[in-house]
Amino acid sequence: MTAQARIAVLLPCYNEEAAIAQTVAGFRAALPDATVYVYDNNSTDRTLEVARAAGAVVRVERQQGKGHVVRRMFADIDADVYVMADGDLTYDPTSAPAMVTQLLAEQLDMVVGTRQHEVSDAYRGGHVLGNRLFTGLLSGLFGRSFTDIFSGYRVFSRRFVKSFPVLSSGFEIETEMSVHALELRMPVGEVITRYGARPEGSASKLSTYSDGWRILRTIGTLYRVERPTLFYGAIGAVLLATALVLAVPLVTTYLHTGLVPRFPTAILITGMVIIAVLCFFAGLILDTVTRGRREVRRLAYLGQPAPTQL
Repeated sequence: MTAQARIAVLLPCYNEEAAIAQTVAGFRAALPDATVYVYDNNSTDRTLEVARAAGAVVRVERQQGKGHVVRRMFADIDADVYVMADGDLTYDPTSAPAMVTQLLAEQLDMVVGTRQHEVSDAYRGGHVLGNRLFTGLLSGLFGRSFTDIFSGYRVFSRRFVKSFPVLSSGFEIETEMSVHALELRMPVGEVITRYGARPEGSASKLSTYSDGWRILRTIGTLYRVERPTLFYGAIGAVLLATALVLAVPLVTTYLHTGLVPRFPTAILITGMVIIAVLCFFAGLILDTVTRGRREVRRLAYLGQPAPTQL
């Protein structure tokens, strides 16, 4: 089924000399009609030479960070279906045909490879916990989520790729992809895929704490941008509630004595109420801006053909 569509396999890489040859070979065998692209991100080893020898089309992105690489790949490559994975041999290439078939058969815009690790070295326990926490947070903030929001194994339609602005610079790119699909209400799917340990000589580039903080910050920023009424409304509600609590003893004293003895507190309450009202109006104004931005992205999305058998 997949041979009729133009398929591009995208492999962002940084120092993956030990794994890239097997990764390229695996995807070439699983998707023989696809073109495999390896985008090197300033590797200091022989990743470029090994990938080229394995039969991949090799290109370079100088700005450091996975988000920068994905932005370049999505801008440069023209295809009907895009398969993205890491170049470290952790994702199972044999799952790719099923993911592509599901995307085309059901006319989806993204299929996420939900990782199922079979060895303890494949996925650190802290990362499992973090994935669950962030997945739950994303679901709570945006109403729905995916089983594995941090999976780097995904299949995209042309519609998704050419309407996705890519604002992230690092490993938070997967979170941004998930939110983009949720906000435009794209049809998406998930496929369970094996997740293996890295081969000897390949090391993870993910920093648990610094990248975790960047991902959390990205979720907060996307929530502020995509849900301004709720974001600023919540701030306004907290300020207003606090002001009311502080005002109760002042009002009680005033009713009994006709005096306002704690004048600085009264000024503070007045300021908090003013800021709360400003937050409510800011949320409403920014919601109008957000709707306009979302309409532009939706039009860019609709400007591309739907995924289908060609």
